Amino acid sequence: MGGRAISEIVFDAPGIARRVEELGREITVHYPEGDLLVLGLLKGSFIFLADLVRTIRRPHSVDFLVVSSYGEGTTSSGRVQLVYDPGTDLAGKHILVVEDIIDSGNTVNRLARVLLDRQPRSLEVCALLHKRLGAPLVVEPRFVGFDAPPDFLVGYGLDHAEAFRHLPFVASIKE
Repeated sequence: MGGRAISEIVFDAPGIARRVEELGREITVHYPEGDLLVLGLLKGSFIFLADLVRTIRRPHSVDFLVVSSYGEGTTSSGRVQLVYDPGTDLAGKHILVVEDIIDSGNTVNRLARVLLDRQPRSLEVCALLHKRLGAPLVVEPRFVGFDAPPDFLVGYGLDHAEAFRHLPFVASIKE
């Protein structure tokens, strides 16, 4: 795995499961009516998204976006590229973007501008982890699983150069 090893478990599997269940309840209450489209950011959010959508107790649909900003490094490149855009009609729909982690905020800011141009009824963000490091966001996340430390985190879908995604917990890594 490129010389990287787990340093410590930051969020364990049972704690993540409890928090995802709570987020599902919060989202269900927040959207009592209207079309809800849950947009997952691949690849990092796929495990979180799969667990989350099963806890949302109201009709909704799911689609995905693919965004790239990291490559193989441990810091965001600052360049956000929309690699896959489903082109789903967002007009008049509640849009909930599901993100694995908000680090610099570049990805969320870029996406928010693109999605708001498509005139959704509402646009909210749900992030498993939020480092609260960057400048103010175009759309501040309404739903946050955990405030995260500034370490580079892996597991539960988060990766380093495509490794560690399979871990059932979130951990920090070291050289």
